[in-house]
Amino acid sequence: MSANSIFQFFVPKDKKFFPLFEKDAQNLVQMSEILVKLVKTENHTERSIFLRQIEELEHKGDEITHQLFVELGSNFITPFDREDIHALATAIDDVADFILGASTRIDLYNIKVFTNAIVQLTENIHAGAMEIEKAVSGLKNQKNIRLVRESCIKLNSLENEADRIFNIALASLFETEKDAVELIKQKEILSILETATDKAEDAANTLETIIIKYS
Repeated sequence: MSANSIFQFFVPKDKKFFPLFEKDAQNLVQMSEILVKLVKTENHTERSIFLRQIEELEHKGDEITHQLFVELGSNFITPFDREDIHALATAIDDVADFILGASTRIDLYNIKVFTNAIVQLTENIHAGAMEIEKAVSGLKNQKNIRLVRESCIKLNSLENEADRIFNIALASLFETEKDAVELIKQKEILSILETATDKAEDAANTLETIIIKYS
């Protein structure tokens, strides 16, 4: 089977899985965009609004993931391997969970000032979410297989960049922050954001697996 013939098995015919994956990826992009806005505003009221929006979108993502799993359990024929459907849905959901986790702790810890590293990591997450959306959408069309691969490569690069940002920020934090409580708060937020980029890379790995299996 040629690399492009994988898409002969994908939907247009499928009316269930790909629309759900597209909704899930679009929802993730919205969450990540709002997270960037949250860390770039100093207005407490705006932050509260952004936090509620992230919470609502995370619940929406949970519902989409649940629908995917319901379809997975009730359909004998799926567009690609069942374990890969499960893995991709889980990876997208995990990114959303860590976005919510970061925003929730920002609120609970009453973080007032955001370091450049925190801003950079949120921008990295947003860029990754957009690449996931591109890749998921591209799977439907055999002409887009190259674009799917490019998005996967970009996601791997983003994760490597996130590791670099995290490691530098962590070293600086331990060197300069004298308040132990503030150090713990900042470290935890950095860790959660960096983990979100790991989960985005998991999505890329699953997308690559799907392509390899059917090439």
